[in-house]
Amino acid sequence: MISFSPSTSSNSDASKLTYSVLIESEPDGKFSAVVLGLSDCKSYGKTENEALENLQQLLQKRLQNSRIVTLEIDSPQTDNPWLKVAGMYKDNPLFDEVLADIEAERRKLDAQMEEYYQRIDAEDGVK
Repeated sequence: MISFSPSTSSNSDASKLTYSVLIESEPDGKFSAVVLGLSDCKSYGKTENEALENLQQLLQKRLQNSRIVTLEIDSPQTDNPWLKVAGMYKDNPLFDEVLADIEAERRKLDAQMEEYYQRIDAEDGVK
């Protein structure tokens, strides 16, 4: 399902739009200003301010015969592959034992790594 709603508001602050603008110094010494995401909205000027003013006028002219709407699209439904196996061992009487074995192995590996890092640090201290 696709739906959209026109952006209408009587609040003057809500009717203001904000754009991110990239200002670049051109090789000829002039400046360019382009609206990020709207590469066709680009202007030039002798100064940064002039380039921005020209861009503002361009945007205002473009928006005179336009309107902004919010487009909402439903995402396609996909099955999560993990849901097929989630909880399949919850009633297994050995589950807690397996978890305990995994935790013990993890602690053993962590201790080995800690010992390894201490040995590396000690060797670095000798150099």
